[in-house]
Amino acid sequence: MLSIARLVVGYVSTNCYIVCNEQEGSCVIVDPGDNAAGIIKTMKDRNTEPVAILLTHGHFDHILAVPELTGAYPDIQVYAYEAEKALLTDAGLNETRMIRKPMTLDSVRYLKDGEELTLLGAVWRVISTPGHTAGSCCYYLPEEGILFSGDTLFDGDCGRTDLPTGNSSAILHSIREILMKLPDETQVLPGHETFTTIGRERRQNIVMRMNWA
Repeated sequence: MLSIARLVVGYVSTNCYIVCNEQEGSCVIVDPGDNAAGIIKTMKDRNTEPVAILLTHGHFDHILAVPELTGAYPDIQVYAYEAEKALLTDAGLNETRMIRKPMTLDSVRYLKDGEELTLLGAVWRVISTPGHTAGSCCYYLPEEGILFSGDTLFDGDCGRTDLPTGNSSAILHSIREILMKLPDETQVLPGHETFTTIGRERRQNIVMRMNWA
């Protein structure tokens, strides 16, 4: 049984998730966007150590704490979708330069669409969902019925597409044709704001009613 702690961090209130297998004393960090000290404290309070960092995409507000975390835990592996390498290796595209903290991430293992990782005794499936960025992805835990949706799918809305490599038609396709095929009861844990479900979003998300060129 996995437990999930949410920390709201950084300049734009990003959801960072610490997913724990308390029996193993291990955890996975999803989108450590800032406040490495707070993330480390939360892990210590839960008597857990990280085995991986999973990035849903490469914008500054989802990656800023990565260098400090990998410094504190040198054996930890950072993962991202393969199409996001351009953002993660360019301080202009990932917008860290904009906030005067230019950084790039070089030691990243890049994943393919549909690839599955076994972490914390659970299967984590990579789902490519371009649109917010070209390399945006979601992580789906089918046995737990959980989706970490990053900035692709929000409660009632979706991520913006006017930043580097964003594409409005692509995000519409990612949500309608890919994510909406998941079971209704799937719990959606987004990169910002509150939790939702696939069923709820199928009924009420604005993207289901829009046509974007």
